[in-house]
Amino acid sequence: MSASTVTAKVPLIIPVENQVRELDPKLLLAIIAARRGYTSIIGSHRKIDFRIASLPRSLYLCKSFTVMNLKMFQIMHKLGQRIASWDEEALVHLPDDMYFSRRLSPLSLKYVSHLFAWGEDNARLWRQYPAMPQEKPIHITGNPRGDLLRPDMCTFYEEDAEALRRQHGKFILLNTNFNHVNAFFPSQNLFRPATKEGRAPVFGKAGKGMSRDFAEALRDHKQAIFEHFKALIPVLDAAFPDHTLIVRPHPTENPAVYHDIASRSRRVKVTNEGNVVPWLMAAKALVHNGCTTAVEAYTMRIPAISYRASVDDKIDESFYRLPNRLSHQCFDQQELLDTLGKILAGKLGAADGAERQALVDEYLVAQDGRLACERMIDVLETAMHGKSALPAPAPLNHLAGWSLANGRRLVKWLKGYLPGSHAPPEFHRHRYPGITLNELRNRIERFQRVLGDDTTLKAEQIHDQIFRISA
Repeated sequence: MSASTVTAKVPLIIPVENQVRELDPKLLLAIIAARRGYTSIIGSHRKIDFRIASLPRSLYLCKSFTVMNLKMFQIMHKLGQRIASWDEEALVHLPDDMYFSRRLSPLSLKYVSHLFAWGEDNARLWRQYPAMPQEKPIHITGNPRGDLLRPDMCTFYEEDAEALRRQHGKFILLNTNFNHVNAFFPSQNLFRPATKEGRAPVFGKAGKGMSRDFAEALRDHKQAIFEHFKALIPVLDAAFPDHTLIVRPHPTENPAVYHDIASRSRRVKVTNEGNVVPWLMAAKALVHNGCTTAVEAYTMRIPAISYRASVDDKIDESFYRLPNRLSHQCFDQQELLDTLGKILAGKLGAADGAERQALVDEYLVAQDGRLACERMIDVLETAMHGKSALPAPAPLNHLAGWSLANGRRLVKWLKGYLPGSHAPPEFHRHRYPGITLNELRNRIERFQRVLGDDTTLKAEQIHDQIFRISA
């Protein structure tokens, strides 16, 4: 791919909340944007929002538009920012009514100019939302995360994958997603611990927007699977002595329980390091239950097993249908051991078949052809009509936005240190540990080699964990 003519365009702001999951795909988006003349500001979501009043008027590319986004959207509107969004959680999603109450807000939605869908299922879901304005543009572009799963792009991770093979030898990857019952902090679970004996527990952060009946059923189901997975880890350790078992907790899970199990095992290691793609590339097999990583494994043709030792058809078929159906499904320990043994012996490959491919095609576009990142930039090009700047807000609006932004920054900083906070400083460090400018530049160079791109790009640090990328 060759460099295109660079002309001044409205800048982009690309916030990253979960570093290991989001940074690389969003960096790819910034690189694709730079080739088309866009300057991107990319970095820690929290730190970008704290400094939003000092950043240029831009197209802010958000990953959600829940009620939790509303205050920030209102501030950005007053500052003259424009917002486009996708939903990072819309690929594997809750039943429609609960997805609507948890992930969509009509108040936040009115500030979003364009929506980017993972695929037709995502677009259908949004179209069925009762409060979705008919004129709201929904673009089925795919998602930057999907780009990194393609054979022509995942070679970006080959060096990382080879380093993992050298470090761990042959290994099985066990991904967990029990953040509903084993969250980094108890207040982030579906339910907070009861404060008094006999009193019903109140909703935690993960339970908000759910009916109590569904939240209780989901808690019980996830807790049962959680117990099965804890029991499974030492069994796998003993059953496959020539393989290491890598346990990779969900980014918002508390990893302590897995470290405890690993301390009593021989070849079990617990890590949440780096993007999951090189781990999949290096792994012999993936074991999970209802995990988005199974969708990634399927598209990369990595054998995946869904361990369904506890079944709740209402939850599994509405919430976890996609990742479970794209995997070999095992319903007890012996069936899992037999299936995994066949995979490790080379007698069984990744789950396949026309029905599975049709299912993933419904959920995920841009598996070939133009990258999702390119399709998203196409939309922004059309939306901006060649503008080089967004109009300035009225002076009083800008002053109000500046005051609200800085007031919010102070309040958020103080609340993080209060007892019982669901997002104290150590949680933010866990989600976004940080990257140096040299590391960022190295990743940009690697992406350009994969893209065959000779555009000269400039990367500079403008604030702590906030960077500017331009051509």
